[in-house]
Amino acid sequence: MNYSIIFKIIGWVIQLEGIFFLPPALTGLIYKEYKDALIYLILGILCITIGGLIRLHKPAKTTFFAKEGFVAVALSWIVMGTIGAFPFVLTGDIPSYPDALFEIISGLTTTGSSILTDVEALSHANLFWRSFSHWIGGMGVLVFILAILPMTGGSTMNLMKAESPGPSVGKLVPRIQQTAFLLYAIYFVMTIITVIFLLIGGMPLFDSLCHAFGAAGTGGFGIKNDSIAGYSTYLQNVITVFMFLFGVNFSFYYYILIRKVKDAFRMEEVRWYLFIFLGAVALITISLVAEGGKLGESIQTVAFQVASVMTTTGYATADFNQWPQFAKGILVCIMFIGACAGSTGGGIKVSRVMIYLKQIRKELMQQIHPKRIRVLKLEGKALEHSVVHSCNTLLMAYIVIFVVSLLLICLDGFDMTTNFTAIAATLNNIGPGLNMVGPTGNFSEFSTLSKFVIMFDMLAGRLEIIPMMVLFHPGTWRK
Repeated sequence: MNYSIIFKIIGWVIQLEGIFFLPPALTGLIYKEYKDALIYLILGILCITIGGLIRLHKPAKTTFFAKEGFVAVALSWIVMGTIGAFPFVLTGDIPSYPDALFEIISGLTTTGSSILTDVEALSHANLFWRSFSHWIGGMGVLVFILAILPMTGGSTMNLMKAESPGPSVGKLVPRIQQTAFLLYAIYFVMTIITVIFLLIGGMPLFDSLCHAFGAAGTGGFGIKNDSIAGYSTYLQNVITVFMFLFGVNFSFYYYILIRKVKDAFRMEEVRWYLFIFLGAVALITISLVAEGGKLGESIQTVAFQVASVMTTTGYATADFNQWPQFAKGILVCIMFIGACAGSTGGGIKVSRVMIYLKQIRKELMQQIHPKRIRVLKLEGKALEHSVVHSCNTLLMAYIVIFVVSLLLICLDGFDMTTNFTAIAATLNNIGPGLNMVGPTGNFSEFSTLSKFVIMFDMLAGRLEIIPMMVLFHPGTWRK
């Protein structure tokens, strides 16, 4: 284990988090929240200083392998959360450190689950920090570091693989730093475009920034107690569109940029993503109209909620707890499917669902025609055995973590729908579930043990399980 390079990476992360504390400090100054601004400024200076001191140690070897990549990523996200919770506690908005830790991990992992019963009671600085944490976590903090720092060795790919969602991560351009920079450039530009469209609709600048951060990172922390419901239909539609767009594989936008439009629309995963989205909207709309809902209003509301749940954003314009059971069933299904690989969305990912379905079809055809050789293909290319194997391994690990987490939080004695959807919503980084943790509820009633279980699930879901399992496996630390 190359401890020195891991230590150096964590130094970069701490220093970077110190820089990220400065925008909330500026927000506090603008809104004359001087105490909060001072706390963020002091924490920022401390993190920049401490991170800089850690980085003074020069590692003997700058290359690292997959194991170091997983450990570095998992530890970096834990450190980010541990430090990021302090502003909430020190400002007094969330006095309990476990609750503050829950809130910021939910933010960084772009989950959007909350323990707050009154969001509007928070200061502007803390509201900004909550929403900004979505943007930080959406593309990944280590991808950001790779984008701005020249790190030596091809092994830097192990960092991106450990942090980026999807069954496999490839380079868009020959150098990994260029790939990371390109991803963040697309991410940044799309965020700015989102802000512009929200401003055009009359949303204040502060609100526009916070909601753009949430839509871009597919996070879902609102700054109002009713989430997005109080805004105009135009603004809700803008957020619907951009939630959907941020759930698309970013390779699609890269092909558009280099004018390979045909290649972009040949992407099988994007077509499946669109088909699942439209199918869910149609079925839920029919369900609501059958219950007496108006067609136009139902389409608009359902499109928003399906985009929010499928991209694992978690914003809400309606209490879908009150929807028919069939509609809620579809929402739970798309909770698990999630968005595209290579996007900021969570869930199992559309590409993996495609692989699992293709595997089932292959096995069935193999039984019918034993002598016929069939090859699994994705995006027109044969899938390597290692990719299929890693997808199957992740699914089994996912099921084990889901079951164990569900059993642990059942100790609190809440109803099964609440418990099941609480784990589904947090392991898939969605935010709201059903019943007690629905769009009008929160996670404040869970015990401290359950909150730590859920925090682990949020981190495991964002990092796609394996980095967290590697970190806590005893064999990782044996010589």
